[in-house]
Amino acid sequence: MLQARRIGVLLGGLSSEREVSLRTGEAVLAALRDRGHDAVPIYVDRDVDVALRQEKIEVAFIALHGRWGEDGCIQGLLETLGIPYTGSDVMASALAMHKGKAKELFRLHNLPTPAYYTMRASDAEDLEGVHGDFGFPCVVKPIREGSSVGVTICHTFEELGPAVDSALRFDDELLVERFIIGREVSVAIVEDRALGAVEISPRDGFYDYANKYTRGATDYFIPPRVSPERYRGVLAHALRAHLALGCSGATRVDMMVSESGNEFVLEVNTVPGLTPTSLLPKIADAAGISFGELCEMMLSGASLSTRRGRGERRVLARTFVGDERREASVESAPEQH
Repeated sequence: MLQARRIGVLLGGLSSEREVSLRTGEAVLAALRDRGHDAVPIYVDRDVDVALRQEKIEVAFIALHGRWGEDGCIQGLLETLGIPYTGSDVMASALAMHKGKAKELFRLHNLPTPAYYTMRASDAEDLEGVHGDFGFPCVVKPIREGSSVGVTICHTFEELGPAVDSALRFDDELLVERFIIGREVSVAIVEDRALGAVEISPRDGFYDYANKYTRGATDYFIPPRVSPERYRGVLAHALRAHLALGCSGATRVDMMVSESGNEFVLEVNTVPGLTPTSLLPKIADAAGISFGELCEMMLSGASLSTRRGRGERRVLARTFVGDERREASVESAPEQH
């Protein structure tokens, strides 16, 4: 067990995945406290910088999903404040969150990923011309959302317009991706090692928000129902995707194994869910790692990607009250001569 220290569990946030983040954060908070840590919740809103200073934490455990928590924003703030944090750094988080940029890197690293194109809100005026002969079925996704928020599978051109409108409610840029018929598989990566994988089989429809977070709505198979050779390929491709984006800590790589037996990388999640129905804890448990041990492993990797120079001081942790709470809190740097 790590030495007990004051940990801030960042949860909630401002994204469409706030409710899931609250569940993840509460589970992590309980696990860390059970293991002897002085863990405190930090409910993230626009004043998160104030809360971080007030709580005087030594390390941040990021339990935020979606925008402003998983996309490099909170990571950048923590770098500025000099507070070590769990998970991937600013750049890796931003790249993984942007599905288009992530797929560009997958292709650069010769990783198989479904054919796709991106479009903006202005392109919706000429859907027929933009989609061209891309064909169906296809998947329409907001380019910077998670938990399958705003995702639609389209089988005909008539379904494409409403799907685009739905996705545009969450982002002004979309990803349209070839739909792969086969088995959906997620791989857990912890400390640059593939722990294992789970096959996801919803009882109705696809693995959307409701099927992800409703108990009994989805069946899970560990290990996935694929051949040993294919299973090794899935783990290898997932780890390569994690490394291609420069990720660290714990990630979850979502993949498809087609009916013909080919693997396709869909995306990498840099802050995987840690709720009772989440995939990472299921895979870890199958590998003999308890939930508390998993949280401890994630915490042990907390760091800053930018090392502070010699003599540079961390932002002061001070109490902010009333109208003065936004006053400067950084110690004056020594004068340069």
